[in-house]
Amino acid sequence: MNLVEVGEAGGILDTVLQRLSVYIEKAAALKRKVKSAMIYPLTIVGVAFIVVIFMLTFVIPTFAKMFAGMGADLPLPTLIVIRLSDFATRFWWLILGGAIGIVVGIRAYYRTEGGRSLIDALVLKLPVFGTLIRKVSVARFTRTLGTLVSSGVPILEGLRITARTAGNRVVERAVLETRASVTAGKTLAEPLKASTVFPPMVVQMISVGEQTGALDAMLNKIADFYDDEVDTAVTALTALLEPMMIVFLGVVIGGLVIAMYLPIFRLVTLVK
Repeated sequence: MNLVEVGEAGGILDTVLQRLSVYIEKAAALKRKVKSAMIYPLTIVGVAFIVVIFMLTFVIPTFAKMFAGMGADLPLPTLIVIRLSDFATRFWWLILGGAIGIVVGIRAYYRTEGGRSLIDALVLKLPVFGTLIRKVSVARFTRTLGTLVSSGVPILEGLRITARTAGNRVVERAVLETRASVTAGKTLAEPLKASTVFPPMVVQMISVGEQTGALDAMLNKIADFYDDEVDTAVTALTALLEPMMIVFLGVVIGGLVIAMYLPIFRLVTLVK
């Protein structure tokens, strides 16, 4: 609405709407990139969880009955897996309820101001995903503010709108603090640098944009650069996660299978 009002007042509504359409298109593309990075590991973990539950509740009980009939001492790994299977079979409702409770609890906590601030801060500190989310936040901030400034929206109003669309409480707080500093007469780059949320290169480019009177062009240039950075990060993340997820599946499922076959291997050795 702010952009449309500015466009109507300045007689440049067509230009503003064109910039708005470009912004929406790029914002949607950025969202798709982040989703594509998250879907793969979540899918693998989900498949592993289903396979493990199936083995614990259907496959391993069959082995447990067979081993009970043998009457032999079982290796420790086999005993642990059988106990886990017994617990999962008898208390499946507790496991399911606990999982649902954890998800609901985290979602409820995230809706609180303190909870969202804490979780958003932790997300930015994650080893791999944190870097990706930070790049996404920088791209979103510069794209939004660049579109607003180039459309004639005052910088203070632009910062207020940008803070609302940050998508991360840490970034939002940094933008609002920047707005307060700009209101007090400081440049845009100074409080951004003090926040430590934005990389030095971004702060330097914004400073150059302010000094040369081309802040909107510089913001859009930064946004384009970080869009490419997000592309690269998503590709690298996918390449890194694929072997890690394969190893994860192999360790979890392979560990269960080996644990159940250890008594059979021992029996074969004794027979020989």
